[in-house]
Amino acid sequence: MHTDPIADLLTRIRNAAAAHHITVNVPHSKVKENILKIMKDKNIIEEFSTETEKNHKSLNITLSEDTRNRRLIRVSKPGQRIYVNNNGLKAIKSGLGLSIISTSKGLMTNSDAKRQNLGGEIICEIS
Repeated sequence: MHTDPIADLLTRIRNAAAAHHITVNVPHSKVKENILKIMKDKNIIEEFSTETEKNHKSLNITLSEDTRNRRLIRVSKPGQRIYVNNNGLKAIKSGLGLSIISTSKGLMTNSDAKRQNLGGEIICEIS
């Protein structure tokens, strides 16, 4: 049993990138799928797909060459949730990195949340 499935996702991606793997397989959830959509849009990963095997869904992630040079950090944890308003959203690495924020309108990057004047829970930072 995983107590923090998002941290597990980020750790699996980090470990696969460090071991020079091309693909990594993680258990499926809607939140993970939304995080991966943002990561794909920002070219952090190449591709991901959903697979079903014996009633168990999983996400098959294809890593890009750039993934190995990225830092994936879990910010808000189950024991300590980190919330910010739209004024508290800061640029990561002078705009070269990004944060994934859980807002009332779904998951989005910090720049999108700032543009829409939204705050929320900081899920992770990617730099």
